[in-house]
Amino acid sequence: MTDPFLVSILLIAFLAFGGLSMGLSMICGSSVYLIMKGFDPSIASETLLQGLFNSYTLLAIPLFILAADIMNIGSLADRLLQFSQALVGRFKGGLGHVNVVSSLIFSGMSGSAVADAVGMGKIIINMMTKDGKYTASYAAAITAASATIGPIIPPSIPMVLYALVSDQSVGYLFAAGMAPGLLMGVVLMVMNAVIAHRRNFSVDEVVSLRDMPGVTFRAIPALLLPVILLGGIYGGVMTPTEAAAVAAFYALTISVVVYRSVRLGQFYETLLASARSTATVGILIAGALTFQYVVTRENVPDSLAAFLGQYELSRVGFLLAINALFLVLGCILESGAILLIIVPIFIPTAQSLGIDLVHFGVICVVNAMLGLITPPYGLLLFIVSTITKQPLARIVRDLVPFLFALVVALMIITFVPDFVLWLPRMLGYKG
Repeated sequence: MTDPFLVSILLIAFLAFGGLSMGLSMICGSSVYLIMKGFDPSIASETLLQGLFNSYTLLAIPLFILAADIMNIGSLADRLLQFSQALVGRFKGGLGHVNVVSSLIFSGMSGSAVADAVGMGKIIINMMTKDGKYTASYAAAITAASATIGPIIPPSIPMVLYALVSDQSVGYLFAAGMAPGLLMGVVLMVMNAVIAHRRNFSVDEVVSLRDMPGVTFRAIPALLLPVILLGGIYGGVMTPTEAAAVAAFYALTISVVVYRSVRLGQFYETLLASARSTATVGILIAGALTFQYVVTRENVPDSLAAFLGQYELSRVGFLLAINALFLVLGCILESGAILLIIVPIFIPTAQSLGIDLVHFGVICVVNAMLGLITPPYGLLLFIVSTITKQPLARIVRDLVPFLFALVVALMIITFVPDFVLWLPRMLGYKG
C-alpha cells in the first residue's frame, strides 16, 4: 500500500520544483495526505487558522516589511550610506567596508536581507562601479554577502519565524543575534581588506574630519531608529510586535516630515509592495503550519530522535551535522521554508542533547541566511545579478572568499554558545 506521507513529500517536491510556491505546495501535499488517511480535509484549514490567530508575534512581520520598504523609498538609505562612507571610506578597499558597515546599520532597522540588498545594495553597487575602481561582480558579491547580516542583527523577520516554531522569546532571540551579526560584519571587513591589498584597490574619496559632524547630524534621525526599537523592547516599554509598528510609523514620519523625500504616489506603491511581500510570507507560514500537523501525525521528530540515537551523536557531532545539512538545504530551499519546515523536526533532538534553544535558533537563522548566497537557489545572488547585469558564475567566483569568512563566523557562533548568549543573559535570560 502506498504510504500517504511519502506521497505528500513527493507531491510537495514535484509542485515546488515545478514552479508553484512552497507554501501552496505544502498546503496541497498536506491536503492529499489528509484525504489518503481518511481525515476531514478541513483539518488543514482549522490548523492553519489556529496557528495564525494564536500568534500575536506574527503581526511583526508585515510591519517590519513595511518599515523596510518605506526606508528604501525615503532618503534614509542615502544618509546612512554617507555616514558609513565618512566612517570607514578612508581605508583601502573603503567602499567595500562602507558596504558592510551600511548593512550593519540598515539591518538594525529592516530585519530583512532582501530589503538590504534591494535598497542599500543598489546605491552602494553604483558607487563602487562608478569610476571602475571595483568590478561589478566584486561589488555584487560583497553586497550579497553583507546583506546576510540583515536578519541576524535585531530586528529580524527570520528570528520571528523561529520563535513561532520553537516557542522562544523574540526579545531574547533578538538580543542573541547582536554579537553574531557584528562578528559576521568583522570577518567580511577583514576579508575585504585582504582582497583590497591583494588586488591593490585604490583608496576611495575621503570625507574630511571637518565634514564629519555635518554628515553625522544629517544621519541622526535614521540612526535613532535602532536605538528606539531595541531600547523599547529591552526596556520593557513595548513588545517586538509593537516595536515593528513603531518602526513603520517612525520611518514614515522621518521620511515625510523630516527628510520630505516621499510622495503620496510612492507611499501607495510601497503599501502595495509590502502587501505582496506579506502575502508571500503569509502563504509560506500557512503551508508550514499545515504541513507541521502532518509531521506531528507521523511522529517524525520522535522517529528522527530515535534514528540519531542509534549513532550516539554528541552535542558537537549533532551541531556539525546540522550545519552541514542546513548549508546543503540552503542550496535548494528558501530560508523561510528551512526555518518553518526543517528546523521544527530537529528542535526535540536539540533539547534532548541539552542545546539551548535560543543559541540553536541563532545557528539555524545564520545557516538559513548563508543559503541566500549559495547557488543554485541563492535569492540574493539573483537580486545582485539583476542589479549589476553580471552572470551568476562571475559573482559566485568573487563571493567564495566572503562565503568562507562567513562559514568561519558560523563555526564560532556554533561552538562558543557563551558568545551568543552573554547579552540575553545580561537582559535576564536564564538559559
